[in-house]
Amino acid sequence: MSQAEAALRTIGQKETKMSLDNTVNTGRPVPEELVPSRYALRIGEIEVLVVSDGVLPLPTKMLGHNADPAVRAAWLDDMFLPQDAFDWSLNVVVVRSGSQTILIDAGLGLDPDLNLPRAGQLVKRLEAAGIDLASVTDVVLTHMHMDHVGGLLVDGVKDRLRPDLRIHVAAAEVKFWESPDFTHVSMPPGFPDALRAAAKKFAKEYRNQLRLFDEQHEVAPGVVAVRTGGHTPGHSVVRLASGGDRLTFAGDAVFAVGFDHPDWHNGFEHDPEEAARVRVRLLTELAETGEQLVATHLPFPSVGRVAVDGDAFRWVPIFWDY
Repeated sequence: MSQAEAALRTIGQKETKMSLDNTVNTGRPVPEELVPSRYALRIGEIEVLVVSDGVLPLPTKMLGHNADPAVRAAWLDDMFLPQDAFDWSLNVVVVRSGSQTILIDAGLGLDPDLNLPRAGQLVKRLEAAGIDLASVTDVVLTHMHMDHVGGLLVDGVKDRLRPDLRIHVAAAEVKFWESPDFTHVSMPPGFPDALRAAAKKFAKEYRNQLRLFDEQHEVAPGVVAVRTGGHTPGHSVVRLASGGDRLTFAGDAVFAVGFDHPDWHNGFEHDPEEAARVRVRLLTELAETGEQLVATHLPFPSVGRVAVDGDAFRWVPIFWDY
């Protein structure tokens, strides 16, 4: 077992799960999941489904390794979050535009050695939503970290995908993972090796399906992938626009702490200073336009808007539409 797998196993063993063993048995079937895992909305004529791939427990230091530990601790207290590790959401988006069904990112996947039963839920939850893997015409990858490509590496998934599937990813991202630079990250031991292995395996498995772009590419009507860099050299966001409505899927450009402290460096950022500049530019634009935002690691369903709050920003979650 790698050091990354050992670290994740240790954190995963701290997870708790609500038990209904002591509740009154009414004779009605007990749902498999007690919380929602998908949320649907429309952007003009484009259908959008946010799907939770689950949660990934990680050390809180990863939120801002350049921050004063006391300031970071105070922020965690203000947010009623634990000081050592907490659950990072893993959100994936399915988009239907015209005749195309587009999967934006693919989640963590399932590795029995990681002991993370609440992550890697994408395939099961797509099935629960009535989405057949064979119906997916395109995949857009914001980047090639393992929690964004792992769902495509689950045993049997590739055989269920259509042979003419197109996987859109920035050329700079593929190039980077041929010889990745981890000199500026701040990850627990073993993570660089695990990320490198997952990206290498993905590039090998899906090389014939890759459709590379440089700066931006229209995947479908109103669906445009735009390279931002920063988090990784080829990190991209996906902009949706239809009928006057707009939404941006920001991938890992924005984290929960990034509104209050956009200058904090996330441990997974390969160029943290550039990532901070990307974050500020993106949040400033979203605050000006009022368009909706979804991001991988914001709490599910991760749909909201951005407001300016002095020298920082404020996250404004949507009111759920039932």
